[in-house]
Amino acid sequence: MNKTVRLSDADNVVTAVTPLEIGQEGATQLIPRGHKLAAQAIPKGAPVIKYAQVIGYAAEDIVAGAHVHTHNLDFRNVDTEYEYSTNIRPAAPAATQDTFMGYRRATGRVGTRNYIAVLTSVNCSATAARKIAAHFTDDKLAAYPNVDGVVAFVHGTGCGMAGQGSEGFEALQRVMWGYARNPNIGGVLMAGLGCEMNQIDWLVEAYGLQPGPLFQSMNIQDVGGLRKCVELGIQKIEKMLPVVNEASREECPASDLMVALQCGGSDAWSGITANPAVGHACDLLVAQGGTGVLAETPEIYGAEHLLTARA
Repeated sequence: MNKTVRLSDADNVVTAVTPLEIGQEGATQLIPRGHKLAAQAIPKGAPVIKYAQVIGYAAEDIVAGAHVHTHNLDFRNVDTEYEYSTNIRPAAPAATQDTFMGYRRATGRVGTRNYIAVLTSVNCSATAARKIAAHFTDDKLAAYPNVDGVVAFVHGTGCGMAGQGSEGFEALQRVMWGYARNPNIGGVLMAGLGCEMNQIDWLVEAYGLQPGPLFQSMNIQDVGGLRKCVELGIQKIEKMLPVVNEASREECPASDLMVALQCGGSDAWSGITANPAVGHACDLLVAQGGTGVLAETPEIYGAEHLLTARA
């Protein structure tokens, strides 16, 4: 078994697969598992390259075989040219069309789950939402085999923010609308406080949501307090359950799938094992006509230009 892995011929560092003693793989120092070893001498100020990309600059002269880590690496902001669609790698269409059993919604989109969502317009109603969702244990849902669960989606804002037209307000409403219309959601109960800036009625009007058996709303102040709000919410979902349970799975093409991706543990192996494996899975999905979405955008900090070229 190789004790190091080189990710690109352009790299001037390799990664230790196992802890290296001095002398192993040319190591001049002890190299912990997952850490970098200089594959060649790297002069002070020269770029350190891994994944065929600059990951930093040598803070001092680094001899071949030395441990390369935060103690001898400098970070620099560099000018980056953002190019689009210059490194596209189209996936060849799959030879056969795969399918899965999904919930086809009236919008034409397909879900892999059939949840009832308890959404909040403001942080003040988060406790109510959690208590409502927690009431519906597996035992209470046993009579509704096509309902995958009742889940609360809460957030920490909605009050004390600028109103309509502000960036934060519009972002919050887009996220709430996205939850409400997600194909994994069969029914929605939206809970508010009543006096918040982010009013439920505004969301309903702005995004054309239709109140009905599968879209209910309420707020704590109107119903007379937290306990009454929780009790009413439970009653509303109990009436919703038989309707949501009417949905059934049907065979759907893999092209209907949309999968959101997140980085792994952000450790030494994310870019060596986990992320390439997820990337390969995404390639297989795209070959089927499906869609992969890079959801955890903070993780691409410093590598934006690599992804715009692929977009």
